[in-house]
Amino acid sequence: MTAPATTRAPGSAPEAAPAPQALYVYGITPAGVRTPRSAGVDGAPVRLLTESGLCAAVSAAPPRLRPRRRDLLAHQSVLDELAAQGPVLPMRFAVLSPRTDVLHSQLRSDAAHLTAQLDGVRGCVELNVKGTVVPGHFADLVRRDDKLRTLALRTRRRPDYEANVRLGEAIALGVRREARRAALEVVDRLAPLAVRTVQGATDDEQVLSASFLLRSADEPRFREAVAEQARDRGDRLALSVTGPLPCYSFVDPRPAAPAGR
Repeated sequence: MTAPATTRAPGSAPEAAPAPQALYVYGITPAGVRTPRSAGVDGAPVRLLTESGLCAAVSAAPPRLRPRRRDLLAHQSVLDELAAQGPVLPMRFAVLSPRTDVLHSQLRSDAAHLTAQLDGVRGCVELNVKGTVVPGHFADLVRRDDKLRTLALRTRRRPDYEANVRLGEAIALGVRREARRAALEVVDRLAPLAVRTVQGATDDEQVLSASFLLRSADEPRFREAVAEQARDRGDRLALSVTGPLPCYSFVDPRPAAPAGR
């Protein structure tokens, strides 16, 4: 079929061609996966772009992209469907490509790197372990720490506001120190069960945040080990596990730039 001809007034500017629409990118997989049935971000249908033995799961980028709960869940649902079929390099929320040809070109130029990344997470899942300070641990800490015990006795004999503040600050510091020591011990026990381990950001309350890349078959044994650590160190550290997750912490979608660039 041929589109009907259009006319324009003499001297008028030619009509601009419509700009190509940007693509929202969910993740990259080996070629041959089934297209996810889940609706994508902003309800857009998901499709696959295939190039150089790889697939990129994409949808039309919405006019406005905000981290709304429904869109975050849609992003995760698409990744879950891909991960159920095999290895996937997950993109973080809100990764865009300006045009289809640009994404095809990136898949071609980065094919070797992306394939190696997929091989590295094949048959694996990510679990994240967090640990927060248990504040009620100070009584035993004071008994074991000579400096704290001396400060507590001095404050009891000559109580005043400043002395109580100093004691409280010293105890809080000691509790955090013990919790951080327990966090290091937890990672030392869990890391040998994982293929790789990545440490995340921590603060004064959340003193442990670590991601573990595990063979799927090792997940039950890993969870048992976390439960054992929670029992052994529960007076100092409250542990929680999130996952299995797409392997966000263990993939680098783009190869490193050559030195000097």
